Amino acid sequence: MNRLARYSILGISVLIVGWVGIGHVLGRTTNDGNAYKSLVVYSEVLQKIQNDYVDEPNMHLVTAGSLHGLLESLDSESSYLTPREYTEYKQKLANPGTGETGLNLSKRFGYIIVTSVLPDSSAEKAGLHSGDILESVAGFTTREMSVGQAKNLLAGQPGTGVKVGVIRRGKTDPETVDVVREKIPTPKLVVQKVDNDTLAIRFLTLDAGRKDELKAKLLDAEKQGVSRVILDLRDCGRGQASEAIEIARLFVPSGTLTRLHGQTVPEQVFSADASKVVWKGPVSILMDGTTTGAPEVLAAAIANTKRGDLVGDRTFGLASEQKLIPIDDGAAIILTVANYSNADGKSILEEGVAPTEVVHSAALADNSDDGDDVAAAPGAQKEPPAPPRPLSPDDPVLQKALQLLKTPAKKAA
Repeated sequence: MNRLARYSILGISVLIVGWVGIGHVLGRTTNDGNAYKSLVVYSEVLQKIQNDYVDEPNMHLVTAGSLHGLLESLDSESSYLTPREYTEYKQKLANPGTGETGLNLSKRFGYIIVTSVLPDSSAEKAGLHSGDILESVAGFTTREMSVGQAKNLLAGQPGTGVKVGVIRRGKTDPETVDVVREKIPTPKLVVQKVDNDTLAIRFLTLDAGRKDELKAKLLDAEKQGVSRVILDLRDCGRGQASEAIEIARLFVPSGTLTRLHGQTVPEQVFSADASKVVWKGPVSILMDGTTTGAPEVLAAAIANTKRGDLVGDRTFGLASEQKLIPIDDGAAIILTVANYSNADGKSILEEGVAPTEVVHSAALADNSDDGDDVAAAPGAQKEPPAPPRPLSPDDPVLQKALQLLKTPAKKAA
């Protein structure tokens, strides 16, 4: 390392230590004091790496790596983007023609994993499934990759391909799969009458406008004599929490749907609105570990108000709000700033949404396991049988929901 670089790093360290000292002299709060202590440790480690590492280190890579780890230690949705990555991110975000693969992602066990796949997308056509571990994306290992970085790499010009290394259940070695980026239209609701008076509605996303589409379907169903509704949120991992709340208001006449809270975000309480209710009949939710994000807010709202049964398995746990914060050097962080909560006040990001009626399905990817040791060796997992097609007669989650809807609730004596 040249002398200028050494002096620069030393100067930064001195400034950090000086800042810490001044902060204590001026009487910083306890939280500020803790942050300053952490900066002192970081500065010391940086100097040790600079002076004692076996080879001359690339301090830019060292710093970027430490920042990636810092954000990833918070939760799966928080990410650090280098100046180059942030520039690419903004360009792709601003381009309405940017293509994607149809993958919904999170991070577990140290790697990027697939939480769900949009039906008829290029990812589904390439054979990717929920629960698959992406060992690499575009030639880069995901061991040190954030979800934001992975999404950035998977997005690009429609028609171009991106290679992903996939470790499937029951396998130990990654399989290279080429996925073609494409412009994916917003999926519509999938509506199916499962018996004479029960309508099942499958959501693939909760994008803007879904509430109005659902409202029209419900009003039409009522005219046709339908008396029970099932909302299928499995494999649904996209959309807006605001849309989920508006959909919940179509069913719930009173009570608190959910709360949003964060350290710097004033608590928001989202309540039902009797004037917006469209469906007063019985309703059930189908969900599992592929249910992530905004759909979890909808499921929680139904559970929190005891409006209907939640059938299936625990959701993945991603419902939260992120904020993009640019950094002075051209980098940026995507930071989780608020969480949506269950009725017990615990965040959905922390524990997911629990079903009221547990029904395990072969489609469940065991994504909700918290123990990293379970998935440290992906090959130790057993290959599950092919899952039943959603909303088919052999779908055990659907059949259980139908049974519950047709069984009148017992009244207290």
